[in-house]
Amino acid sequence: MGTADVEAVWRIESARIVAALTRFTGDFGLAEDAAQEAVAEALVSWRLDPPANPAGWLMTTARRRAIDAIRRRAALQDKYVLMAASVTEAAPEVDPVAGSDSIDDDVLALMFISCHPVLSPEARVALTLRVVGGLSSEEIARAFLVSVPTVQARITRGKKTIAAAGVPFELPLAAERRQRLGGVLSVIYVIFTEGSSATSGDRLLRTDLAYEAIRLARTLVALQPDEPEVHGLLALCELTAARFPARTDPDGTPILLEDQDRRLWDFSAIRRGLAALTKASKRGLGPYGLQAAVAAVHATAPSVEETDWDRIVLLYEALGRVAPSPVVELNRAVAVAMASGPAPALAMVDELVASNKLPGSHLVPTVRGELLARLGRRSEARAELELAARMCANRRERSVLLRKAAGLG
Repeated sequence: MGTADVEAVWRIESARIVAALTRFTGDFGLAEDAAQEAVAEALVSWRLDPPANPAGWLMTTARRRAIDAIRRRAALQDKYVLMAASVTEAAPEVDPVAGSDSIDDDVLALMFISCHPVLSPEARVALTLRVVGGLSSEEIARAFLVSVPTVQARITRGKKTIAAAGVPFELPLAAERRQRLGGVLSVIYVIFTEGSSATSGDRLLRTDLAYEAIRLARTLVALQPDEPEVHGLLALCELTAARFPARTDPDGTPILLEDQDRRLWDFSAIRRGLAALTKASKRGLGPYGLQAAVAAVHATAPSVEETDWDRIVLLYEALGRVAPSPVVELNRAVAVAMASGPAPALAMVDELVASNKLPGSHLVPTVRGELLARLGRRSEARAELELAARMCANRRERSVLLRKAAGLG
């Protein structure tokens, strides 16, 4: 078995292994470190002696590494003796977590720890991708265009913060869990958003990151099937990702919605997204469900011209009441432009400019430039699009903006 085999097993089993180790040791940081040591050992030993039960091998090895670490802590000698007694050398291939009724709760507790409010947003994302998603520091660094030491520092600080705050490895009570679920959903949403529209770099899409977010959302749906917004987030991710195959040409150049070949869309993902949206709708749509409803209108429309823009306007109005934000208002302006013309939409965007609610964002001059162009104010439109290009950190998106500006003469 090679490196790819180890990585595949780790990606699938990492959350269960770290969760079980955390329950076993009571120490989140120790559990994650021990699991990583087991993976490093697997990269060497599996080439010579592939195990019959790879997940069980990782779990058993990680448990032993954890016990070794605890033994080195003199203050925890008694705890070590107690735990060591439960581990036998005769069962290296037995998966100690298989069949446990608490596995689902363990993984859910792990997600809540990784997204705990005491952590910074950056640490929550890094820990979630590392501990729940099974990504390496190198993969996370590539995804967010930061250095590997930066990622490792965020993970280390996150684990130290959790230890210092005395965060227990347990599910919060139902009421508190519902309050903190928003933080878990937000982290997954941030990961998916960066994958579906990269804020910087040379690629518009980072599909590996987006699909990892979808995998996390599916895991959360399996663990929290009665929460409508969990289904709403999954629906949003599936319906948005369904358009990925048509969003860029073979060399990575972005293709605008009106120019996309809709035959390339992933209709299986659309069906999955619509099914998740139906489940989210049973108790009324929240912010993620409303965004998914917008994505569903796009996903089921034959063309841009035949899209139900009036419905999209209504959905953004509802979203603005439930979760008001400048980005929602900007998206509503785009929908208004398609439904009622560019003039009323421009007035909405000008209000955003006057209030300076999105400082530093290239999105406002991008939309304003498009609206001015539709109104025939070509020189103003070109200036706005050139401004947007200067503010945009994504090379692919910037090239589209410059091409549009040049087309205005």
